[in-house]
Order: sequence, then structure tokens, then C-alpha cells
Amino acid sequence: MQAQRIVIKLGTSTLTQGKTEISMEHMIELVRVIARLHQEGHQVILVSSGAMAVGKSIMGHPILPRHIPAKQMLAAVGQSRLMEIYSQLFGYYHIPVGQVLLTREDLSNRRRYLNARNTLEAMIQYRVVPVINENDTVSTEEIRLGDNDNLSALVANVVEADLLVLFTDQDGLFTADPRIDPNAKVVGEVDTNDIPEEIWHVAGGTSGGLGTGGMFTKIQAADLARRSGCAVVISNGKYPERIWDIVEGKSVGTRFTPLITKMESRKRYMLAESRHNGGWLQLDKGAVVAVRDGGSLLPVGITGSGGNFVRGDIVKLKDEKGKEFALGMINYNHEDLLKIIGLQSQEIEQVLGYNYGMEVVHHNNLLFL
Repeated sequence: MQAQRIVIKLGTSTLTQGKTEISMEHMIELVRVIARLHQEGHQVILVSSGAMAVGKSIMGHPILPRHIPAKQMLAAVGQSRLMEIYSQLFGYYHIPVGQVLLTREDLSNRRRYLNARNTLEAMIQYRVVPVINENDTVSTEEIRLGDNDNLSALVANVVEADLLVLFTDQDGLFTADPRIDPNAKVVGEVDTNDIPEEIWHVAGGTSGGLGTGGMFTKIQAADLARRSGCAVVISNGKYPERIWDIVEGKSVGTRFTPLITKMESRKRYMLAESRHNGGWLQLDKGAVVAVRDGGSLLPVGITGSGGNFVRGDIVKLKDEKGKEFALGMINYNHEDLLKIIGLQSQEIEQVLGYNYGMEVVHHNNLLFL
């Protein structure tokens, strides 16, 4: 099986199995399956709910007012314990994990988006499993909406995932509410450009008191992710072993087929962004060859630049004759770049006092025209 980059979203209902506390037995099973995915060479990123459920358990299930500060308190109390559990369970398989707390605002601000992307890419490169949650202690809207579903779709976009798996307490999307209609059936696949209105209509809110999401936000997340080239599957988290069938593309739960390829998604984004600043870099012949052969762009290979760009912008790359041949996401703003053009990478920190990496443009952030 070809290795894939997989984002797995675990909701509170999956972690608690419908009870008031985290089910350690089920978390052991989930981690066992995810660890095996990791050991088989897949790159796994977790987006995990459950902090408030853990916090409530630690505090003895107090009766609290239903306002945002109380929920934020529970999240603050439970988050560290939740990470402790993940660290211990993955530790049995000698797999390191790392906590990443995000809000939607972190992924809408270009600089913070780039920082999050670089951090996640580094974790994946060094075989660390990122465990991502909303930064509930500082956010408000996210808690009310249960936006870990949409957060997982945004994360899938950031890391350019091949597959997003949304584990929930149902077998997938149904043609009707299965709690009411015994004839309701699972929708096997959604491959139309627009998700049918009847699917939106059937989707309801959460049935439990611990989670804050529902099928509606999962459909939103699926629609967002598939438009960036990521396949999405909504499936029942009660059966972790199903992940293998999901990864192999078998009919499990409800699958949303991507509307475009990942390359097409990246191309559209980079082409659109490159028009905003007019930035460009000119490379010498050796750098052009190195970049075309799969290398990153280093400062020593740059002979000139133009435009007003900042870190995270998309700039045009020109060959020694001035012909544009690629686009790239740049790691340095134009003032800093002027100071390091032509230098060896190890000199960057000496000149600037810091560095954002040895590369001016990393090969993962290049698009050839």
C-alpha cells in the first residue's frame, strides 16, 4: 500500500463511546491502529477533541453554568491530561507525539499559517505524530460551533493531506435520521460538485452533552477539504480497524471524492497569490539546475530580486536569462533577502541574527510553470 498523509479527527463521542468519561479501553484500540498506520510508513496527523470531557472528569463532574468561560476552564484543566494519555499510549510503540493548539485565526493569518505549516511539516519529517486541538482557552466562536471538524479540514489543507477521516458515533451520512426512520441508509459516496440539499437537510446537531459538533459541521468540513484535493471519509469511530479499508479506498462509511487534485489546488493557490506582490528572484544557472532536480533554493544561488514581499508570500523564480520558470513560497522578507543574497546558508544567522531555515524557498513549496 502506498504511504499516504492522513488526518484523523477524533470527536468526543468517539473517545467517550457515549459515556461521561474518556474510554481508556477504546483509546488504547484507537492508538494501536494509528500506531500501526505510522509504522507502515503513513504520515498521521491527529485532530482530537475531548479536553473538556477530561476536564469535567478531573473536577468530579461539577454542575457549571453553560457559558464560554466555564467551558474554557474545563478545556484548560483537561488538555494537559489528554496529552499525557496520548503521550503514554503512543510511547508504548516508541512514537513521539507533540501538542499543537490552533484557532481558525491562526490559519487565516498568512504569517501564522506559515509558522503552523512549517511546524507540522517538521514534526511529520521527524516522525512525530502531531495531536492538534483548538486553543479553546483563548477562543470563543470555535467552542460554540464545535469547530474541530472544520479545523481538521483546514489542517488537511495546510499539510496537503491525501485523506481526512472524520470518526464519529454514526456509520456515516444517512438518507434520513436513523433514530427516527428505520429505512434510513448510509450514503456511500458524494461525488457531485455541490453536496445535495437533502444531505444538508438530514444533518443534525450533536446528540450528546460533551461534544460540541454534529453531522452538519462534518459535512462542512468534508466540503472544504475535498475542494483542496483531499478525499474525506465519515465513519464510525467505534470500529478503529476500519481505517485500513478506508485507506485502501473500500466502501466504508461515506466517502467524499476530491473535486480537484492536490497539485491543481496548490497551483491555483500559488498562481493567485503570486499576483498580489509582484515579487521575483533571479537565479544563476547552477541554482536553476539544482531546483529543477528537486533541490531547495539557497541564498548562494540568487543573483537578484525585485518587488515588495514578506515571508510567506509567493514569488516568481527567473532563470539567468530572466525567464519565469517557477513559483515559490519565500521564507524571508525582501529587506532581509537583500542582505543574504549570494551568501552560504550557514551565514544567514550571522548576518540577520536569526534564521527561518537554510532555504530561501524549500523544495516542498515550489511549483514549476
